[in-house]
Amino acid sequence: MKKLNITRVKRILLTTSISIVSIVSVPLLIYGGLLLKRPLPTDKQQQLFPGILYQRDTRKSPRPLMVHTVTIDLTAPGIKLLVTPGNKVDKNEFAARTTSEFVREFNLQLAINGSFFYPFREYPPNSYPKSGDPVKVEGQVISEGKSYAPPKSKNYSVLCISKLLQVQIYQNRCPLGTSEGLAGREILLKEGKPAVLGDSTDEKLLYPRTAVAIDKSGKTLWLIIVDGRQRFYSEGVTLAELTSIIQELGADSALNLDGGGSTTLVVANNTNKLRVLNSPIQTRIPTRQRAIANHLGIYALPIDVLNRE
Repeated sequence: MKKLNITRVKRILLTTSISIVSIVSVPLLIYGGLLLKRPLPTDKQQQLFPGILYQRDTRKSPRPLMVHTVTIDLTAPGIKLLVTPGNKVDKNEFAARTTSEFVREFNLQLAINGSFFYPFREYPPNSYPKSGDPVKVEGQVISEGKSYAPPKSKNYSVLCISKLLQVQIYQNRCPLGTSEGLAGREILLKEGKPAVLGDSTDEKLLYPRTAVAIDKSGKTLWLIIVDGRQRFYSEGVTLAELTSIIQELGADSALNLDGGGSTTLVVANNTNKLRVLNSPIQTRIPTRQRAIANHLGIYALPIDVLNRE
């Protein structure tokens, strides 16, 4: 009888041990799979579309970094820019979308995340927003000539795009006749020199970052993404470090956009298959995208047009 009880206890312990190992190992396997989905930490350069060049730069100093840069020739045929429009009923509200959802919905070729927004809560069970939830933008937003969010204080500078693709950064308000307007926050570069930044904690933290920059002629637009919050892969940069990276491009002016878990860069190929070029980190989960208020999207001709001309 005692032997039977001992055998039963052993079986229970064995079953319990297997269950515990399964409970622990399954999430680890899933997390490991997500790590493998991230872009390889290798340098890369690729012509995505006519007039659009993508570059991935792997850095070891001052810490592991993955820097993604998209260079857009605004004079190239077929290039058109689009900022996410607001809701038709309440124009000051936006339906939250991931960057991939934005690209798919508007049949774009490329997009990055856009403006700072609210309300926002990062962690479950009260995380907000999810796709489709209403949110509001901090600063001015214009899409296809229609205003969807009014200007705020000078702390929310804005990227302004005319119908002729003349692009400039203004302190808080776009001029009349602007086709697309995307609010950011800090101006990082002015006439090629670092702008005077504030002394807030956010500016000094190592975050994933997103920015846009323009050359002096106004004919080249850069989209800059730096991944972060991913130890030994890409640990993020301060705003001052982001500014230095942008200066290396030869930019004349630059604007900081929403970063952190919002930082995302998505491209669609000729068959509309989407690919995320960076490693988003929503809720500390690698490759997970955040639903956000708005985005900056790019229309472009297929790459095979280059071969037909």
